[in-house]
Amino acid sequence: MSMMLVSRRYVAKSMVGVAGGTIRLFSSATTTACSGTGAAAAAAKQSTRMGVPTWTKSGAIYWVQMDCGTRSTGTVALGGKDDYEEEKKQHAADHGSKPSVDNGSGNKDEKGIASYWGVGPTKLTKEDGTQWKWTCFRPWETYKADVSIDLNKHHVPTTFLDKMAYWTVKSLRWPTDLFFQRRYGCRAMMLETVAAVPGMVGGMLLHCKSLRRFEHSGGWIKALLEEAENERMHLMTFMEVAKPKWYERALVVTVQGVFFNAYMLGYLLSPKFAHRMVGYLEEEAIHSYTEFLKELDKGNIENVPAPAIAIDYWQLPPNSTLRDVVTVVRADEAHHRDVNHFASDIHYHGHQLKESPAPIGYH
Repeated sequence: MSMMLVSRRYVAKSMVGVAGGTIRLFSSATTTACSGTGAAAAAAKQSTRMGVPTWTKSGAIYWVQMDCGTRSTGTVALGGKDDYEEEKKQHAADHGSKPSVDNGSGNKDEKGIASYWGVGPTKLTKEDGTQWKWTCFRPWETYKADVSIDLNKHHVPTTFLDKMAYWTVKSLRWPTDLFFQRRYGCRAMMLETVAAVPGMVGGMLLHCKSLRRFEHSGGWIKALLEEAENERMHLMTFMEVAKPKWYERALVVTVQGVFFNAYMLGYLLSPKFAHRMVGYLEEEAIHSYTEFLKELDKGNIENVPAPAIAIDYWQLPPNSTLRDVVTVVRADEAHHRDVNHFASDIHYHGHQLKESPAPIGYH
């Protein structure tokens, strides 16, 4: 099968002769390598970009395009400014967009950035055909929470480390109760800024361990980072409900700075202690959200409509309320409780986490 190599005319202007017959070709050149000619090659040019293979009846077509956007100053000098501007206009004509515009500060507009790297914004739609407006999570990351999970399970502390973890969490609850009292919206916001830290720290340390030892993690890196992301989405939801004051934000910064470093040190010293503590922390979260629901049922807290971000993330009905949101968040916390107690049990039995498959997707 014949191969056709097509290069635009400015490839020659991006070449530099080097002594000894060596020729350097700069990345501003656009090269197309394809099998077959005619309609198949034309279809490939329209349907593929940036090294994405497309299969047609006439064979494999591989399109590589590297002439997007702007070149470095050194490369521009080789071809001249006029040629460079002409190439930008040609690129805009090929892609049906305007050339990127410099606003004077060295920044390019969005189209220029996207076209240069070949990474464009994706347009997603919901099942009903409306546009997907969230960039912090995508439709395939949404799920229906399992609210049938047992909320009353409790790990009875028996060993010294268990008791230490249990009373550490209990001691942290006292100042929280004192500060927030029955302001459960702000309390939930504060809780989620702390609860989202352990998964990130554990996943980060396991990631580094996996790199150092050239070994897999049994999926635990992904499971813990998934937990951290889920907790962060809890925070994004409650930010829509409770508008924190400046001193509450300051408290979050302080607590997060202390807790992050303290938990990382604890995880380095004893992962089984760290996971057990998170298990107890999640048990306290279940208790807090249960009290939140009681206040909603009593009418002490207004049962406002659920935030739009919560409806899409948990696939809730459009007429859902704050009570529905608290219910699914509480179910998430119960699942995190199980995961961390399970991880601690693995260590207590003298095994490594990688020896037991991680419960990925178990929110």
